[in-house]
Amino acid sequence: MPRTPADLLVLNAGALVTLAGPRRPRAGKELSDLAILEGGAVAARGGKILAVGPTAELRRQYAAKVTIDARGALVTPGLVDPHTHLVFMGTREAEFEMRTAGRPYLEIAGKGGGIHATVERVRAATKAELVRAARPRLRLMLEHGTTTVEAKSGYGLTPEDEVKSLEAIRELGCVPTFLGAHEVPPGRPRADYVREVVEVMVPRAAALARFCDVFCEVGVFSVDDARAILEAARRAGMGLKLHAEEFRASGGAELAAELGAASADHLGAVTDRGIRALHRAGTVAVLLPGTTCFLGLERYAPARRMIEEGVAVALGTDFNPGSCTALSLPLIMTLACSQMKMSPAEAWTATTVNAAYAIGEGDRAGSLEPGKRADLVVWDAKDYREVPYSFGVNLARQVVKGGAACAGRPAP
Repeated sequence: MPRTPADLLVLNAGALVTLAGPRRPRAGKELSDLAILEGGAVAARGGKILAVGPTAELRRQYAAKVTIDARGALVTPGLVDPHTHLVFMGTREAEFEMRTAGRPYLEIAGKGGGIHATVERVRAATKAELVRAARPRLRLMLEHGTTTVEAKSGYGLTPEDEVKSLEAIRELGCVPTFLGAHEVPPGRPRADYVREVVEVMVPRAAALARFCDVFCEVGVFSVDDARAILEAARRAGMGLKLHAEEFRASGGAELAAELGAASADHLGAVTDRGIRALHRAGTVAVLLPGTTCFLGLERYAPARRMIEEGVAVALGTDFNPGSCTALSLPLIMTLACSQMKMSPAEAWTATTVNAAYAIGEGDRAGSLEPGKRADLVVWDAKDYREVPYSFGVNLARQVVKGGAACAGRPAP
């Protein structure tokens, strides 16, 4: 009997972490169900998964142009980063040194550092320069196993510069999020700037961005500001996200739940009331422990409490030039396990299927199931726990994106 043509076969996975399951974000005990297939294989054609099953079965059924022999290694879905600020110019290592001397992030920002320092450089750059600066960062993410990336604007803070940033994000192939309400530009009354975001920026961003986000934080944008912007974004057809409760409780989590946001992100100071609201609304909590670590803060988001309350939890890097320069989701998994007491299995779900749903990619990415994109990683590991256990070590051996091997190194 002739075999079905395929573009790619990945065979002999010692442990194939499929994360097959309900087509929605996972919560509670579901976070620990990785749906592992021992001795598994994946067949792909046209950039999508054709079949997942035992190696012997898929070897009989499919004839592939390219075959990858995993040789008993761990194989997982490609990782999904649901929160990054990928597109920027320059670095802010001087601020890092200031923080080591005890200067807090908000104090540095209030004296012209922080976001404002990056805004000046982004405004001076062309779209081509933004893309050129971001590509090596995106490549490093890929080499660490990340195959799907969300990226936010927010370093332009003018209509033209926000559009320029969103165009760069789309050219890079990332999921685009409009974050014009990242900070209030110096010298602008907050109410005046919020009005410009609502009346000018949101209509222009709607054609370019999948989501609208707001930095809802004491001293930045209030809950009322965020509501006005997000309601305008919803009318314009964008999905909603919210930077909420990063440093202080402000009601941002409750607002995200009220508006049916896809995600509420950070949540380091979230209240029990906020957690219950997220659970009722089905809003994904995107936790960013790399930022907490890099800023030297002691209070991490209460991941265990959220999981116990039935909130769907995801993890992201929050990669940006000021408060978290980590590109590696495996490193973030380590921090989630060691600092927020998530289990390794929960961390895997949080960086794959739940992260995908947090950015509207749940039907296309995050698990190894027929019909989804053929994004996967072969790791220099046998057990899924080895990846978060290997603190600061990149174990990604071969990365496949859209059915094509695009990063990796020779097997040991």
